[in-house]
Amino acid sequence: MLLQGADGHRVVPVVEWLLETASLRDFLQHLVEDAVRTVPAAEGCGVTLQRSHRPLTVVSTGDVADKLDEKQYGQDDGPCLQALRTGQVVHSADLLDEGRWGSYPSFAVSLGVRSCLSLPIPVHAHTVGALNFYSAGAGCFTRRDESVLAQFAAQAGGGIALAQRLADAEDFTRDLQNALQSRAVIDQAIGATMQQRHCTADQAFAVLRALSQQTNSKLREVCARLLTDLGGQPPEQQPPLRPRP
Repeated sequence: MLLQGADGHRVVPVVEWLLETASLRDFLQHLVEDAVRTVPAAEGCGVTLQRSHRPLTVVSTGDVADKLDEKQYGQDDGPCLQALRTGQVVHSADLLDEGRWGSYPSFAVSLGVRSCLSLPIPVHAHTVGALNFYSAGAGCFTRRDESVLAQFAAQAGGGIALAQRLADAEDFTRDLQNALQSRAVIDQAIGATMQQRHCTADQAFAVLRALSQQTNSKLREVCARLLTDLGGQPPEQQPPLRPRP
């Protein structure tokens, strides 16, 4: 997907960022830097993500984005947090005349910021964070700016969702690998028990399971100890799963 900036210039497609960056943090950094370049009114941006029910600025660009975010976190109120919690776009055309968010507006003005625009980062049916853009001028963000930057927020959500899916896939592969390792050890122990007791596979498995219950140990651990006792060394590990070429 290509994004079109307020000045009409082409924005790098998100798939290129995903291919060129090594981490989610790098991806988000590229995204906000391009967003600020795309919308002239935006002089900086902070990306807030919710971690363990606490907001955290993961990347930022501009001189005061981190200070603005930390002020909001400290008083637990502000445009970025409001966007995150409500899932709605939050805009203040002139912070000098703003009555919301406690002492945040006057703090922002003291840093040379007069207007801000915060957009929720959606992932599926949830809001996981927000982009907080700011400008030194009053009334700088237009409806077109909001539309363009909302696309960046959506792409941030897409990148976060993809990163989560990759992490889930990695966890699944690790769990599957562990399961296969356990199955291999159990199968070897069943074969060894069949030879020792001259019994069937079902009978050997019943013996091993009973031993597991008696010793209050996992079945794999019982099987591994048996094979170690018989062979004098731990059972060989299976090679890790590898994708097909």
